Amino acid sequence: MSLLEVKNLKVHFPVKHGMFSRVREFVKAVDDVSFSIAPGETLGLVGESGCGKTTLGRAIVRLVEPTAGGISLDGEDILKMSGAELRARRRKFQMIFQDPYGSLNPRMTVEQIVGEALDIHKLTDSKSARQKRIFELLKDVGLDPVYAQRYPHEFSGGQRQRIGIARALAVEPELIICDEPVSALDVSVQAQIINLLRDLQQEHGIAYLFIAHDLAVVEHISHRVMVMYLGKIVETADAKAIIRDPQHPYTQALISAVPEVDPESKRQRIVLPGDVPSPIHPPCGCPFHPRCPIAEEKCKIEIPVLRELLKNQFAACHFAGTKIDART
Repeated sequence: MSLLEVKNLKVHFPVKHGMFSRVREFVKAVDDVSFSIAPGETLGLVGESGCGKTTLGRAIVRLVEPTAGGISLDGEDILKMSGAELRARRRKFQMIFQDPYGSLNPRMTVEQIVGEALDIHKLTDSKSARQKRIFELLKDVGLDPVYAQRYPHEFSGGQRQRIGIARALAVEPELIICDEPVSALDVSVQAQIINLLRDLQQEHGIAYLFIAHDLAVVEHISHRVMVMYLGKIVETADAKAIIRDPQHPYTQALISAVPEVDPESKRQRIVLPGDVPSPIHPPCGCPFHPRCPIAEEKCKIEIPVLRELLKNQFAACHFAGTKIDART
C-alpha cells in the first residue's frame, strides 16, 4: 500500500500583462506528474535548476496550491482539506528546506524552534515533558542539548540543518519532503547529513521525497529515482538501475556529468546544446527534443508517455534505450 499518491498533478502560475494585469500566459512549473511513495521508502527527485522539483515538493505539503490533480496521504485527499483539517494533518508530513540559514527564525532559540510544533499539536502535557522531548530530539540529530538556549546564528550550516531536521521530527511524521537539504553544505557535511537521514529512517520508518540536482547524492540515499525535465517526469527506476543503465537521453547526460572517483574511468561527458526552454512556452511534442542528440521529426509532434522498457524502469522517450555519444 502506498503512503503518498500523486496523480496528474499540475502547478501553473499565471503571468499577468498589461495595464489591467490580465492573465495572458502560465508558467507550467509542474505539468501532469504522477507517482507514489511507500511507507519507509526514499524516492529521489533529480533534475536541473528550474525544472519544477521544489515546486512539486511544496505543492505536496500545500505551501503552493496545485492547479489540478490529486494528492492523497494514507488514503486522505489533502487537496480537499480545509485550513483547520490541514493543520491537524501536518503531523503526518513535514518539510526540510534547502537553506539552513533562512529557514530558522533568528529571534528564536533552538528550544523554541523545535518546541513550537510540540506546542501547536499539544504533544506534551508539562514543561518538563516538553523539555525532555526537545533534548531527545536534539540528541537524535547529533546535537548536544546544552545548545538548546542558543540562537541560529551561533551554529554552522550543518548544525542548522540538524536543527531543521529535529524540528521536522518533533511531530513524528510519516513523510518528510527534503528539498535539497545538503546542496548549501560542504561535501564532508553533506555526507554526515545524508547518513543521519538514513539512520533516522531506519529508526523511525519515515518515508522521504528527496529532492536534489546531484545524482551521486540521490543514488546514495534513494530506493527509487525520478528524473524531471521542464515540469515532467522523463524517467523513473530503481536507484541502482537508473545509474547503471539509463534509458532516457536526458538521464544519460545527467549521469555523464557526475564526477568519477576512478582516474582510469573512460566515461565521457555528454554536453547538451542550448538551454532549458521557457516553462511559459514549452516546446511542442517532447519537451526535450530541442536539446536531444537523437531527436527526429516525430519528437517535435508527439508527446512521449512513460512506458516500461525494463523491469520497473519507465522512460518518456520515443527512442528510449538508444545510447548517445558524448558531445564535446
